[in-house]
Amino acid sequence: MLQSALICTFVFWLAGAMDFTCFSWALFTRPLICGPITGLLLGDLRTGIIMGGAIEGIYMGVSNIGGSTPADPCPATIIAVAYSILTGSDIATGVMLSLPIGTLMQSFTNILTPFYASLSVYWEKLAASGNTKKMGRQVVLFDLFLQRIAQMLVLFLSIAYGIEGIQTVFNSLPGWVLNGFNAASGMMTAVGFAILMTMIWSKEVGGFFFVGFVLAKYLGLGTLPIAILLAVVALCVFFNEKRFIEISAVSKNVKESQEEDFF
Repeated sequence: MLQSALICTFVFWLAGAMDFTCFSWALFTRPLICGPITGLLLGDLRTGIIMGGAIEGIYMGVSNIGGSTPADPCPATIIAVAYSILTGSDIATGVMLSLPIGTLMQSFTNILTPFYASLSVYWEKLAASGNTKKMGRQVVLFDLFLQRIAQMLVLFLSIAYGIEGIQTVFNSLPGWVLNGFNAASGMMTAVGFAILMTMIWSKEVGGFFFVGFVLAKYLGLGTLPIAILLAVVALCVFFNEKRFIEISAVSKNVKESQEEDFF
């Protein structure tokens, strides 16, 4: 377990480091990316891909913007994938665990927020000194190591010493409770998509939702062919609207030119 815990801790650090240094936004820390990476390094890429996609559906409408503190999807995905792979448990059970784990990890991060805020005096003095190179180096080191070391420690201990405990608890549960967990894991994905829909819903995109429902429910198409079909439709709509805007701009310029010539 110790080796697996070290691998998972490294994945967590690597995902955060890549986002901070290369992308400046959540990319590697999303379940769709860190899940397969965890699965690959633990020797079960298939489980990592499946769980990463399922957990991404739960967290798809969740983003840490400003002062909001949603559940942290990265450690939740890593621990859930590690649990399913290391114990051979059902994937649905691992997906179900991702939400409470993410909430607990974010709560732990919030506990450390006052400590990080207390360092503002130091950063203000460093900024006032005008030494931009020194400040840049220290900001990078702070984000890559000091700010993550507490989460890394919790994640390491959770996998090294907590996986077997979780497995013992689940083995002692009756079958009807486990069936309830499996049903809950499927519903959480639906809730994640519902949260996303509340953000992007409009009369223009609402039609795609109902078309997808009809294709899946009555025609029996899978997720991939529906996604490809609607992606083609979306591209056609996009290029048609783009062409319409260009034609409208040209017509407006011609009209203005004719008015200037008249006067």
